[in-house]
Amino acid sequence: MPENKNEWIEVHIKTSTAGIELVCSRLMDIGITGFVIEDAEDFEDFLNDKNGNWDYIDDDLMSLKSCESKVIVYVCDDRLASESINLIKAVLKSLKESDKGNLYGELSIDLKNIAEEDWANNWRKYFKPLTVGNKLLIKPSWEKVNADESRKVVEIDPASSFGTGQHDTTQLCLENLEYNIKSGDKLLDLGCGSGILGIAGMLLGASWLTAVDIDDNAVKTTGENILKNNISQDCFETFCGDITTDEKLRDKIGDGYDVVVANIVSDVLIAMSKYFKGFLADGGVLIVSGIIKQRKDEVISAIENCGFKRKKIIESEEWVCVSFSQI
Repeated sequence: MPENKNEWIEVHIKTSTAGIELVCSRLMDIGITGFVIEDAEDFEDFLNDKNGNWDYIDDDLMSLKSCESKVIVYVCDDRLASESINLIKAVLKSLKESDKGNLYGELSIDLKNIAEEDWANNWRKYFKPLTVGNKLLIKPSWEKVNADESRKVVEIDPASSFGTGQHDTTQLCLENLEYNIKSGDKLLDLGCGSGILGIAGMLLGASWLTAVDIDDNAVKTTGENILKNNISQDCFETFCGDITTDEKLRDKIGDGYDVVVANIVSDVLIAMSKYFKGFLADGGVLIVSGIIKQRKDEVISAIENCGFKRKKIIESEEWVCVSFSQI
């Protein structure tokens, strides 16, 4: 546990005994490596230990007998707190979607040392206009920019979705989009979150955007943000669903995209890898991010095995973004 709790947000993730290992694995994929585990089954094992030798069990330990299984993590209350918590929510949403047998429990979060409504407002103090690459400026609607601003201004209100531009993975994708987008391109954003990547791509010259997410709130937020950036309703469409399990959704999304971008976690990128090529036009570019350095080779190998050749790898802190061309 961190020494100064006032500087950290305590996130309790409700799961099941069967879900603890998988939840921890997915959290490690987004850069979270410290966990506190509470599990009633551990207490039962402790009580049933034939070699145990005790006369008294204190109340704190007794309380474990009826506790919910949970994973507790601590998120630094700084400019990345919003992105980190929304990323945790997105990971849990993805796990819940794939948990057809309800093996992994509730997969929801509670914020214990800060009211969620307070956090939902407090993060705004960290969201200031941010320049990315050579051409983009990201800003929330409540901030002003100079009238003579020469950069493309992406206006984002992320609500509860990932994507303010603060996180390294988002910035890496934005830089890669700036390098790869050409005027008139058709763009597909898989795991759109707030819509920031798709909107940036449109402002950089793309003429069509398809944005997809498994979270209906993210899809709604993306649509609202697209319109805030004065992009015509006739130039985009949004879908809610999981391309790895929904063939009809893949058919609706279609093909012929000049650029496909996916800023998700490593396991999901690997699961998606066999579908990327079907979305792309000949000569199209695939950009993937959200990859922790330890899993870089694994993700690259999975995508290369599906008919791609890596073009460029860029890194920031512990994060990796890779662009690919088709073989």
